[in-house]
Amino acid sequence: MTAIQGSSVAATQFRSSSAADWTPTSWRGRPALQMPVYPDATVLAGAEARLRRYPPLVFAGEARKLKTALGKVANGEAFLLQGGDCAESFADFSANNIRDMFRVLLQMAVVLTYGAGVPVVKLGRMAGQFAKPRSSNVEKIGGVELPSYRGDNVNGFEFTPAARIPDPERMVQAYNQSAATLNLLRAFAQGGYADLHEVNRWNLDFVRNSPASERYQDLAARLDETLNFMAACGLNSATTPQIAETDFFTSHEALLLQYEEALTRVDSTTGDWYDCSAHMIWIGDRTRQPDGAHVEFLRGVRNPLGFKCGPSLSIDDTLKLIDVLNPDNEAGRIVMIVRMGADKVAEKLPPLVRAVKKAGKSVVWSCDPMHGNTETASNGRKTRNFDNILKEVKEFFAVHRAEGTHAGGVHFEMTGQEVTECIGGATHITVDNLNERYETQCDPRLNASQALELAFLLAEQLKSERLSVKKARSSV
Repeated sequence: MTAIQGSSVAATQFRSSSAADWTPTSWRGRPALQMPVYPDATVLAGAEARLRRYPPLVFAGEARKLKTALGKVANGEAFLLQGGDCAESFADFSANNIRDMFRVLLQMAVVLTYGAGVPVVKLGRMAGQFAKPRSSNVEKIGGVELPSYRGDNVNGFEFTPAARIPDPERMVQAYNQSAATLNLLRAFAQGGYADLHEVNRWNLDFVRNSPASERYQDLAARLDETLNFMAACGLNSATTPQIAETDFFTSHEALLLQYEEALTRVDSTTGDWYDCSAHMIWIGDRTRQPDGAHVEFLRGVRNPLGFKCGPSLSIDDTLKLIDVLNPDNEAGRIVMIVRMGADKVAEKLPPLVRAVKKAGKSVVWSCDPMHGNTETASNGRKTRNFDNILKEVKEFFAVHRAEGTHAGGVHFEMTGQEVTECIGGATHITVDNLNERYETQCDPRLNASQALELAFLLAEQLKSERLSVKKARSSV
């Protein structure tokens, strides 16, 4: 476990190698989009001061371990699975919900590992994914206009004037919930819950109960045979710790910069600054301006970083962002999270891929097929169509296959619950089903069955890609 200085103020004696002209507060002199305006500066300062005194949520050594794993993804030696809630909730916080999200991510990872034939890096949108960018600063209902809900660590979801006032104390509550979530995740990952034999039994149960069971039965059965063979060879949970344990990392959008700054520390072993709120943080499509506050803050911390790549992202800004955030071209430092939309990715992605490849930049290419495929159903609910989500993933892979680059991962908004927010999939959720369990506070999420179904479909894709590469190499 790497030692961390207790606060950014106390750590100024160290000279960070992250960026010579950077400090944790230098973002405050830049344009900061999507940030709340707090009515009481004194209350805000008090909340920030408390957070600066609190222990780090993650450690520098853990972030470096993730960066090493992502370096293998960038080189085509591993695959990234990133998933979790659109926005975590104070009201829905429970051990069961954490367990169910962790469980379905493990199930997906085991299926993808088999399909890709390489390790899967597991990265949750958990323990910090509270703040949300909004397309409008205000929300109207029945002629009443109030400030938009920006996530539980900013203001309340309830449509009342009092709830919508930004409250700095919510950052403290978010920290406490994140700490408890991380405590449970570490216990699950290292305490036997992640045993491969158990995870695959869950997959077998899913296949038996799925309407599409015949399609997945063969893959699940072969997984089971592989584990039985390993056990016969003496490779079991008792003899091989890797079978019973797993690495699990956390991530969130670094939107609320007061929170991120307060949890930034200097690593006492290297003198580098780390944002100790999560192992990886990313910049959203609305806040990735190269001269903006969010890019300024992230460039100085040594965590793995991501930025969303929507259809408006230009080649010039892409290369500028990579240079600013990763001037040393370090493998595993940058994850480019592509969110074009099913009908745009085949047109918009290839020029970016070619430019990054030509410039010799080391990045992880990951597909977010959720954010570009949001639509409004006939009943007024926001939803996403399973077929469009799958289409964008397939188009993403096709682009990388054509360009000779590596499709490195996927990024899903999902839940471990059987909600009814996205239409389609083997369970045939329709617009008429949306109101049955529409529980999201922001964007629609894949439910547990839809997420695992996608994993099986993606495993087929990965296996096909792997066999094609093997065949091409053998024919040379």
